[in-house]
Amino acid sequence: MHAPMDTKPRWERRKEARPQELLAAALDLFVERGFASTRLEDVARRAGVSKGTLYLYFENKEELFKAVVRENIVHIIGQAEDSIAASDESSPDLLRAILMAWWNQIGATKLAGITKLMMAESGNFPELVQFYNEEVIDRGNGLIASVLARGVARGEFRPVDPLLLTPILVAPVLMLMMWTHSFLPCDAGNIDPQAYMAEFIDLTLRGLRPDAHAAS
Repeated sequence: MHAPMDTKPRWERRKEARPQELLAAALDLFVERGFASTRLEDVARRAGVSKGTLYLYFENKEELFKAVVRENIVHIIGQAEDSIAASDESSPDLLRAILMAWWNQIGATKLAGITKLMMAESGNFPELVQFYNEEVIDRGNGLIASVLARGVARGEFRPVDPLLLTPILVAPVLMLMMWTHSFLPCDAGNIDPQAYMAEFIDLTLRGLRPDAHAAS
């Protein structure tokens, strides 16, 4: 039995794929060049379309950047939120899974270049900073804080302030992301990112154990 053929003309199938092709091209260029240095005509050229075609889907470069972030990073955060809500894992296992998933899906990929871009150029684009804070930073921090609060409530973590501890946990991961997109391509340093993350998470979980609080 043969699979049903796609009867749409090639040009129509191509048209439906254009937004994704534009987003993929924009992601590559934003990571390679930064926000300020990326031109819409270059995005269109890399996607194989005219600049006019790009404007059919995205009003300006800011809206294109937001779409790239929503399609890639915000989508991952949404999946993590659903996973946490449905999880019956212990809080230590859940925290480990969330931190490793963040690293494997974002930190160890080209998406980490978006974080580097925001840190480098945010002072020049306050509208993008507000957008990124609301849709990425606040929601990402909220994920970790919710797992910490869950662990405290269930007696799996020692009493901590989730809102205070969350940025402390995020900072080492951000450092590794920045290092990966700056020194690692130049073969500078000797950090193994996977070993770094494993050791960091083990250290974090040991510090969160209820008996660690009692021993102190």
